[in-house]
Amino acid sequence: MGLTKQYLRYVASAVFGVIGSQKGNIVFVTLRGEKGRYVAVPACEHVFIWDLRKGEKILILQGLKQEVTCLCPSPDGLHLAVGYEDGSIRIFSLLSGEGNVTFNGHKAAITTLKYDQLGGRLASGSKDTDIIVWDVINESGLYRLKGHKDAITQALFLREKNLLVTSGKDTTVKWWDLDTQHCFKTMVGHRTEVWGLVLVSEEKRLITGASDSELRVWNIAYLQEIEDPEEPDPKKIKGSSPGIQDTLEAEDGTFEMDEAPEDRILSCRKAGSIMREGRDRVVNLAVEKTGRIVACHGTDSVLELFCILSKEEIQKKMDKKMKKARKKAKLHSCKGEEEDPEVNVEMSLQDEIQRVTNIKTSAKIKSFDLIHSPQGELKAVFLLQNNLVELYSLNPSLPTPQPVRTSRITIGGHRSDVRTLSFSSDNIAVLSAAADSIKIWNRSTLQCIRTMTCEYALCSFFVPGDRQVVIGTKTGKLQLYDLASGNLLETIDAHDGALWSMSLSPDQRGFVSGGADKSVKFWDFELVKDENSTQKRLSVKQTRTLQLDEDVLCVSYSPNQKLLAVALLDCTVKIFYVDTLKFFLSLYGHKLPVICMDISYDGALIATGSADRNVKIWGLDFGDCHKSLFAHDDSVMYLQFVPKSHLFFTAGKDHKIKQWDADRFEHIQTLEGHHQEIWCLAVSPSGDYVVSSSHDKSLRLWERTREPLILEEEREMEREAEYEESVAKEDQPAVPGETQGDSYFTGKKTIETVKAAERIMEAIELYREETAKMKEHKAICKAAGKEVPLPTNPILMAYGSISPSAYVLEIFKGIRSSELEESLLVLPFSYVPDILKLFNEFIQLGSDVELICRCLFFLLRIHFGQITSNQMLVPVIEKLRETTISKVSQVRDVIGFNMAGLDYLKRECEAKSEVMFFADATSHLEEKKRKRKKREKLILTLT
Repeated sequence: MGLTKQYLRYVASAVFGVIGSQKGNIVFVTLRGEKGRYVAVPACEHVFIWDLRKGEKILILQGLKQEVTCLCPSPDGLHLAVGYEDGSIRIFSLLSGEGNVTFNGHKAAITTLKYDQLGGRLASGSKDTDIIVWDVINESGLYRLKGHKDAITQALFLREKNLLVTSGKDTTVKWWDLDTQHCFKTMVGHRTEVWGLVLVSEEKRLITGASDSELRVWNIAYLQEIEDPEEPDPKKIKGSSPGIQDTLEAEDGTFEMDEAPEDRILSCRKAGSIMREGRDRVVNLAVEKTGRIVACHGTDSVLELFCILSKEEIQKKMDKKMKKARKKAKLHSCKGEEEDPEVNVEMSLQDEIQRVTNIKTSAKIKSFDLIHSPQGELKAVFLLQNNLVELYSLNPSLPTPQPVRTSRITIGGHRSDVRTLSFSSDNIAVLSAAADSIKIWNRSTLQCIRTMTCEYALCSFFVPGDRQVVIGTKTGKLQLYDLASGNLLETIDAHDGALWSMSLSPDQRGFVSGGADKSVKFWDFELVKDENSTQKRLSVKQTRTLQLDEDVLCVSYSPNQKLLAVALLDCTVKIFYVDTLKFFLSLYGHKLPVICMDISYDGALIATGSADRNVKIWGLDFGDCHKSLFAHDDSVMYLQFVPKSHLFFTAGKDHKIKQWDADRFEHIQTLEGHHQEIWCLAVSPSGDYVVSSSHDKSLRLWERTREPLILEEEREMEREAEYEESVAKEDQPAVPGETQGDSYFTGKKTIETVKAAERIMEAIELYREETAKMKEHKAICKAAGKEVPLPTNPILMAYGSISPSAYVLEIFKGIRSSELEESLLVLPFSYVPDILKLFNEFIQLGSDVELICRCLFFLLRIHFGQITSNQMLVPVIEKLRETTISKVSQVRDVIGFNMAGLDYLKRECEAKSEVMFFADATSHLEEKKRKRKKREKLILTLT
């Protein structure tokens, strides 16, 4: 290999400037035992935990590449389930911040996640229309529920019964019996998408929100309770045997019941509707943990709160109504007629569900979460559309509760997209400016040091000396700010249209600006007397104007200050002499206007980036095009050379940043991370840092490492990544009796499951080779009549000189629980006979019985036909049957014994604590007596 030019790799260093992303939902999390203080919000691919009291970010749950779309905290408050755009789910520990469990089963973005009451199961719904129920403890999938025809919007477990209720964009609400994993009821009472549902009133009521201003309320009657309240076993009804059906139909005369078979478990009848004030669709509908307050919001900035009254409160209300009605009736009845007329008062839905109040936030609501504090106060936290988190609190028990905004997190980001970035000359401060504010960040700590209000900013730079900054705005103004005080020093009307671009002159005495009014203006810095103080302050004065025929989109000085490049709306770049403003060159070749350009440090090259997705590299001596590169899949938005080199960065609307070599015309590397179009980037004066901003509201810092980057290796890695993606996108292996593309199991084929299957295959091959070697070795020993040393396999030595069969077991133990079934599904049948023989050995030894049985039953299920038709495997299966039954019953006995032991210990502890409790109570009583006697003595002495 010849000598290659060495480049240094840039890597992602940090994500900042984003408070919360729009795609996911905000949730309260319990940290350090405190509830209602910390919230988890999605932040692009990460999850940020914010402290609402201090307004600080205290924990980052690191994601991989995909955006976060859904969050759900576990009931014990120790874990957070996070759903991603690609359908994967990770469960993070809130204590360590690590994501140890990953579930891959969905093909599209996760739309809802819900734990059951104990936190042992997790239901996930996705845009791929499937619901999967996962076993969190065993870290594996339980089953996939198919039936919805469009994306799932919500899924809820019932507390008492083993049921799941789900809603979808297909306008239906489905009830699933999780014992048999089938849908036993579909509610079709909605005309539009069902966007949310909640269970209230001890799960006797279901409230659904759709695309209109009605919240529909449904009464749920569980048939076990209708039939026979003394019936102890709820499962009897759930069976679908014909006998039970007959009994139901026989009793039909005594109870008003549908004969429809799906009404065997429960019946759902519409109770009425509550009207919302919002006219648009319900975006989120939620109930807080106690089940008393229901809240919902549409696409606006108002959260509507409703209170579910308890039976006692409803009774009080009805009594009052009755009194009023009686009074009215008495007044209306004639005096001579009956004394007490019959009065009938109907109870309406509005009597049971009462509107509390509305909370109006400062911007459109994207998601919210509610929590009831022990003091009876309701806290509502909002993630707003403009990158903002707000917390409101109110007391719902008051007659007219007033919501109060108690805190908001604003400093960590802009309200709108950042359109311009600049570095200070010492590489430490970063300026970002958006439609309403300028922020100065410390690059090393990523803290926002200054926030200043401005007009819609389009371009910016630090004035030499780093004490002032200049901003160019959409209305054509120049705004000059002082950083120490954060004050606006001066506003100058520079252009009649948008001020698109500015370039600081190399001698640092002035700058040039270009705008939509077809002019380029030259400005000089000057010191003027300040009216407010004795000192002089910085100002700018216009020296010259260059009038052109087209709008100016970009301007750039050459480093020797002899030439000025101007990009125009007619797709050309014109080069002028700075001193005489005479025309020098015209660079034409782009099909669409040039949006960005930069001149290299030595003035030899100019690189231009255009909306036609190409970057062209030109020589500044003759204006010849050296190379045209197809750079991005969408418009090139920004281009900048790395100082003191011919390398440059481009940013595109295709969410990518790319680095190029302008001498060799090579693509060096791609920096992927942003999830939306990138507006601008800035390279630090040292070239060590790059900062970029995007429509996803995030600012990203990229850092140059000391790691050399070799282009061939980089291309090889790109090809590997492409292959891995294509493997995951291939068709799932179909199981006999299933149609292709129809997945019955909960997992999905990923590169990890393929690798796991390969590891199993390698282990089985190693086992085959080693057993063959053993046989040979025995034969050699027999022939030689003495023991000959056996060479051990280096892999087995690495594992501590274990036997080949033990090595196979180690490999099985090393596969993630959530990927086990998928890995076995990919495995060719030729390896199965050996695996079954090994499983027999393992179970006889009693090693990892549960794991081995799980693998064994799965293999039997998917290869049933081939195994039963294979004569060679009959004895193996017979042996397996005997050993499995005996060993599994042994394991069950051990578990039973342990359970009984734990029960005994629990009773012992309770007995002890009760004794302690009584002892405490008696000592308290004696203390009280003593105090009373003292008081009595005092009174006696006083009298």
